[in-house]
Amino acid sequence: MNTPSTSQEKIRVLIVDDIPETRENLKKLLLFELDIEVVGAAISGEEGVEMAKGMHPDVVLMDINMPGIDGIQASEIITRHSPYTQIIIMSVQGEADYLRRAMQAGAREFLIKPFSSADLVNSVRRAHQLGRQQRDRLGPMTQQAAGMGELRPGGPARAQELGKIISIFSPKGGAGCSILAINLAIAMHKTASIKVALVDASLQFGDIAVLLNVQARRTIADLASYAEDLEIDLIDTVMVTHNSGLRALLAPPRPEMADLVTAEVLVNVLNKMRHMFDVIVVDMYSSLEDTVLVTLDASELIVLVATPEIPAIKSARLFFEVTEALEYPPAKTQLVLNKAVRQGGIRAADIEASIKHKVMAQFPLEEKLVTTSINQGVPYVLSGGNNLLAQATVAYARQLHQTLAQSQSR
Repeated sequence: MNTPSTSQEKIRVLIVDDIPETRENLKKLLLFELDIEVVGAAISGEEGVEMAKGMHPDVVLMDINMPGIDGIQASEIITRHSPYTQIIIMSVQGEADYLRRAMQAGAREFLIKPFSSADLVNSVRRAHQLGRQQRDRLGPMTQQAAGMGELRPGGPARAQELGKIISIFSPKGGAGCSILAINLAIAMHKTASIKVALVDASLQFGDIAVLLNVQARRTIADLASYAEDLEIDLIDTVMVTHNSGLRALLAPPRPEMADLVTAEVLVNVLNKMRHMFDVIVVDMYSSLEDTVLVTLDASELIVLVATPEIPAIKSARLFFEVTEALEYPPAKTQLVLNKAVRQGGIRAADIEASIKHKVMAQFPLEEKLVTTSINQGVPYVLSGGNNLLAQATVAYARQLHQTLAQSQSR
């Protein structure tokens, strides 16, 4: 296992577990790591709290199930008294409710017993790194006072040109928003050579991970407990990189975990991402609840997706009424027609006449191409071939980029 030089400051670890064998096993697993030092071992939550107050360890390995004060309660107390101490919760239970409670208590990591030595060591190092980033946040205060803004990972500060948010939304389910969001984001990244991020804000049943064929141990839910102390570097570590170069922030892995991502959390994440990317494409779900409304408010552009069917057109008309009530500028919302058919369907001209809004782009119905793209996890703009759907998507991506560039220059 790779370890840093012995001259580097060691990561100070406190173990809290009521089972003697577990405490000894954890010590042995960490014994030969040159950058890690076990500074203490507590037999209960109460003792763990007292030892953490006196030692201020970098990382606490905390068992969740203990008599008296359990791991969740102990973690909450330690986090309040020693905010730079990072908590790793250990449990034999892998249920989402345990994960949610651990995150709410301020835990950085969640290890399910039994775990390997590599999993343990990697979690300790990862938690410590995040803790260092949290401490370093206090350093650039003079820079912020000088109006330089936050640092963009891998690049200079961006004080003047914040990234733009584009929300892909349909009030009617089944319109194809997720597929369109993915392919528009990749097309913008490729054709405009800009940094583009994709956010899966369909928090309960997001499909971006499946559609991109990517996996991640972390999602937007992992940012929930840092709403008021959110670091750009933390967001960067949670995001995944698609082989196209697109960065993606994925939805929670289970529906019940969506409750962790409040409207406040989501808008804070998006505002931080403005410092990291030129464009942030947000895949929304068909609702007007708080998380959706704050995202729409924060967006420079809303791409309203309709299909050539009466219910979808009716819903689009109602959404335009909502945007008027919210006093959005008319140019903020662009209506597009997805799954457009050459014959037998409702024409774009008929839709425009019905709801008094121009259709800015049409995406032809290509059932076989889209189905293959979904099942293989390969976005259709990357699948090769000179298909009409990819052409329409690339053309509209260029149009969106041009619209954003013009708004930037005004």
